[in-house]
Amino acid sequence: MGPALRTPILKKIPMSTSFQAVSDADRRLLDLVSPPDWTNPTPRERYDLAVVGGGTGGLVSAAIGAALGARVALVERALMGGDCLNYGCVPSKAVLRAARSWAEARESADRFAGPAVAGEGSFAAALERMRTLRADIGHVDGAARFRDLGVDVYFGDASFVAEDALEVAGARLTFRRAILATGARAAVPPIPGLAEAGFLTNENVFSLRERPDHLLVLGAGAIGCELAQAFARFGSRVTLLEMEDRPIPREEPGASEVLLRALERDGVDFLGGARVTRVESGPAGKVVTWEPAGADGSAPRTVAGDALLVAVGRQANLDVGLEEAGVRVHARGVEVDDRLRTSNRRIYAVGDVATPYQFTHVADAHARLAVRNALFFGRGKVSDLIIPAATYTSPEVARVGPTVAELRAGGEEVETLTVSFDDVDRARLDGEDQGFLSVHLRAGSDTILGATLVWAHAGDVISQLTQAMHLEVGLEKLGDLIYPYPTTAEAIRKAADQYRRRRLTPRAKGFFRRFFQVSRLLP
Repeated sequence: MGPALRTPILKKIPMSTSFQAVSDADRRLLDLVSPPDWTNPTPRERYDLAVVGGGTGGLVSAAIGAALGARVALVERALMGGDCLNYGCVPSKAVLRAARSWAEARESADRFAGPAVAGEGSFAAALERMRTLRADIGHVDGAARFRDLGVDVYFGDASFVAEDALEVAGARLTFRRAILATGARAAVPPIPGLAEAGFLTNENVFSLRERPDHLLVLGAGAIGCELAQAFARFGSRVTLLEMEDRPIPREEPGASEVLLRALERDGVDFLGGARVTRVESGPAGKVVTWEPAGADGSAPRTVAGDALLVAVGRQANLDVGLEEAGVRVHARGVEVDDRLRTSNRRIYAVGDVATPYQFTHVADAHARLAVRNALFFGRGKVSDLIIPAATYTSPEVARVGPTVAELRAGGEEVETLTVSFDDVDRARLDGEDQGFLSVHLRAGSDTILGATLVWAHAGDVISQLTQAMHLEVGLEKLGDLIYPYPTTAEAIRKAADQYRRRRLTPRAKGFFRRFFQVSRLLP
């Protein structure tokens, strides 16, 4: 079959996930991740590896396969780079950094006797900075780069047509092994009136050119909290509604408490225990009707804003003919075993479509595992992965391993050591002492089962604890390290010191007391 010219990408993407090109930087990005003149290659007789999805999991899988000499096909229906590059990690972190800069400028006079700041910033310019940065790094995920790596890159809607074949843009690709990396999209709750009223998600919020006066946010998970705080710092009035009674409800309660104070300090109005029953659009803008969760018979309440952001979770992308391939699915995505193999022994699945841990770094780790297992009969297991995660608010909330509640529900006896950052000199000097480190140990030992860190740069520091867990290094050994002074990583040493003090039982103290009584008699 001859090469097929791909349909222009902006006509192929569903409207709910369309990329809105609003500047020259966006058009420059599209030229990289969705080249308008791209021609799909002529299919090989058989591919060693066919990868469906050009997000992080798919790109890493394809790059590794090609580097090892495999014949690799990569199929993407929308934008190379997936969520992470186009409307996830990359744009969000650029926007969060700009918002943090605005907040620091306003606070400089009061906190550090810095210059007083007057006037408003330019929201449009801050977002254009993000778009420029995104375009500048877009070549890393671009179609041309992967073609140059030796990957056959196809654009179009992929659909499995057999257990060892799929079709894209009229071409049939047969394969020995395949990796499903189709990712996930923003979940849209079945709230009456929501679709008719219109709303934003992470997939189009970064296309805004004007700052909303009043932004309503549904969902106080990581995305909802990050963007709620950012827009509040840009000057929007922000109302954050969450079904649970606290933000980031999957994290430790102490982390939620610190973050709630930070959100409220920045002007976010948090409505916890809010069950949204209807959304309407009218003269007042977007009107959200909600009821306090569990309050039977209470009168419904409303809140209105000129923009509504939905951030209630993610939904796996499964519309690729999985039934034809014999791939079983469940409520959260594709069913995989501990080696990421699906019910079709030829097909593996990675990233958001195959795990509740929907993070870029997990998709990357899955891809490395799946390629080894698929092409070389590897035995790597998902259950062996130590997975950290971070919410990039101010302060950041980072965690590795289960929470205390999860550990205890699994039958573990746990001891928790907590260091407050008002006891860490560097945090106090930086004026960022509203946070803590909690390390969860197996009772009676220094084995680290998990940890939570709440601090300005928690996402960076958590890696040391992740490494210790991966290498099975106990907390006492971490305490033997020399930490530069003053750094916030000293909190880890302080936790180790706590552990040592706990080991100094009354019996041990009595032994040492007698030892020194005797030693004083010696020359």
